[in-house]
Amino acid sequence: MDGLATSGLRTDLAGLRQLVGAELGPTEWTEMTQAQVDRFADLTGDHNFLHVDPERASATPFGGTIAHGFLSLGLLAPVVQLLHVTDASTSVNYGLDKVRFPAPLRVGARWRSGARIIDVVEIDDGVQATVVASTEVEGSKRPAVVAECLIRFYA
Repeated sequence: MDGLATSGLRTDLAGLRQLVGAELGPTEWTEMTQAQVDRFADLTGDHNFLHVDPERASATPFGGTIAHGFLSLGLLAPVVQLLHVTDASTSVNYGLDKVRFPAPLRVGARWRSGARIIDVVEIDDGVQATVVASTEVEGSKRPAVVAECLIRFYA
């Protein structure tokens, strides 16, 4: 599976707060392909030439096609799922804060994602963890995406 995660954390609801500062991942290095970008374009209806026309995109500052920002954002899912709360009846992605796309994820580039737990607070019937996740691009000084992900774990 692309983006397969290599290290995760297990805890229970009571122990989640002690994991603040802990790292998740990184996932394995995976290449972004034009086929993946094209499938995402078809699913979303976003056929901007920067994503789907390699010849035309080669004349841009990116030098070729790039993954959609929202596709890059979706690459955070495997690393966020590495946080296993054993006594939670369910967990949900509650939302995102401070999402940024500092650098493009070019087709043909290799990427991997990692995260760090920065906060845990109690909510009705459970806890909410805030995880700062990012997707690193091999050879790039800046990540393709950085986001604060809010994950809710319910008792």
